[in-house]
Amino acid sequence: MNKQERIKELEAEINKTQYNKATQHHIGLIKARIAKIKEEVETAKKGKGKSDGYVIRKSGDATVVLVGFPSVGKSTLLNSLTNAESKVAAYEFTTLTVIPGSLEYNHAKIQILDVPGIVQGAADGTGRGKEVLSAVRSADMVIILLDINQLHHYKIILEEVHKSGLRVNQEKPDVTIKKTSKGGVCISATVPLTIPKETIVGILGEFKLMNADILIRSPLSMEQLIDSIEGNKKYLPALLVINKIDMVSAQRLSEIKKQFPDAVFISADRRDNLEMVKQKIFEKLTFIRIFLKQPGKEADMKEPLILKRPHDLRHLCLKLHKDFVTKFRFARMWGTCVKYGGQKITKIDHPLSDECIVELHTR
Repeated sequence: MNKQERIKELEAEINKTQYNKATQHHIGLIKARIAKIKEEVETAKKGKGKSDGYVIRKSGDATVVLVGFPSVGKSTLLNSLTNAESKVAAYEFTTLTVIPGSLEYNHAKIQILDVPGIVQGAADGTGRGKEVLSAVRSADMVIILLDINQLHHYKIILEEVHKSGLRVNQEKPDVTIKKTSKGGVCISATVPLTIPKETIVGILGEFKLMNADILIRSPLSMEQLIDSIEGNKKYLPALLVINKIDMVSAQRLSEIKKQFPDAVFISADRRDNLEMVKQKIFEKLTFIRIFLKQPGKEADMKEPLILKRPHDLRHLCLKLHKDFVTKFRFARMWGTCVKYGGQKITKIDHPLSDECIVELHTR
């Protein structure tokens, strides 16, 4: 039996096992076993020199990738949002390469990439899927684009994205695992544990971690524990956009909006609701705008600096110049990030908020 057959056998065992407290430990170990075998398969592929990725030159303040099945309107949406010239046609697999476009919104410069459409089995390499999904891994955000008449594609896309090691709209679990030379597994937690300690020990054992200190600071599922052990997952914000709303009745559209309350509904052809898409992209990227001020001068209120997480003075210094971190003395700040205007801040980890004014003082 090869490893792929073994994975299918283990997955079948999970499917036929009813989940309850009595079976929780058993299921957890099987999931860990599957993850370990998949890790071994991927390691073997890399060892043979296989490359599944696009080489993408990132630009701007952030990169967003459009993901969807062929012919859902990705090229049309890209052209409507940016200055790109992505070839558009009414047949599948039009996009043969990665097409970049640039969106400017609220002073942020956002690179948007149109990649080939993915299909079921993409994570295993079907339809150049591994190449596409590797491009998504390099991005800061993903837009999942659906055809309003093909809503069943949403579940398939989420499954393929998950299989490829991407975790969309999830916070990275706050888990620290430190290998030790002896003493077995020591578990500490600042939150109530949702996994029995013996299951945690068993899952760690599947990855040959017999001696380790593990600190859990956030609620944790078995899948999240396995992800934390592997340490190779990418966490990305995602926006669901449903296209071609002009092709359904008002009643049907109303029903679908109830089914997908967080989605943005558009017609890329008619350019309906594109401003909402731009606004949601900006919000999902958690951008804040910082206005810089030189000592003795007025702040530049026309061209803010765009800052992604983490929103603090250290990250601002790094954005300006790496030497600013070591040369930082203090900052004077105005806005909601301080108690009063012109407050002197000496801690470089002081948090920032949108539209704050910052006057940096360095050595």
